[in-house]
Amino acid sequence: MLDYGEYIIGADCLQGNGYDQLQGDWALYYKVARYFIHKVRREDKYDFLHDLMLEMAKVKANYDAKGKPLTEAGLMRVASYELSDYWVKQRKLTTGLDCNHCSTKRRHKCRDENLYSKCPKLIQLVSLDGEIENGDGHKAKFIDFLADDTAIDIVDRLDARRYLQGYPKRINQIAYKRYSGYPLDRKEQKCLDKWLKTTQKPLF
Repeated sequence: MLDYGEYIIGADCLQGNGYDQLQGDWALYYKVARYFIHKVRREDKYDFLHDLMLEMAKVKANYDAKGKPLTEAGLMRVASYELSDYWVKQRKLTTGLDCNHCSTKRRHKCRDENLYSKCPKLIQLVSLDGEIENGDGHKAKFIDFLADDTAIDIVDRLDARRYLQGYPKRINQIAYKRYSGYPLDRKEQKCLDKWLKTTQKPLF
């Protein structure tokens, strides 16, 4: 077990959710992690806390396997790496920027001079609530241009109707009956088989 002495979990935004009842190594993980959770997005706070504590436990297990002690300073370094990795993933998710393929010198320059907005790989995000003008003075929101998955595809429907109109009426009736799940009688099955053989001959 880590030599951390007696730690008192102070009042913070996560108190009252059982974190102050943690014991042993988990109490120390939480003690260190709570200094970093305010540096991530509010909606990711709890996920980041849990992921960070699990990562600390993994590192601690690796150190134990090697017979090395893991100090509180070591846990702080783990938290710093995880925080950095969190923002790298956020940047890639929201802007498409993946600095892992750039040289260390280039990454440092972008970070020091804040050149991320000039990167050619940058993806400019557009809000669906944003408006666009059609040239006639009328404005519409981008969200109005999204396709409705529940809407009927008129083009496909017209194509299907055109194909069906080219089939014999009797075949359409048999196909609809089969599509609806009703069994075909012998006469209908014989008619369908005959029509299928007739249409397949030109293919061979």
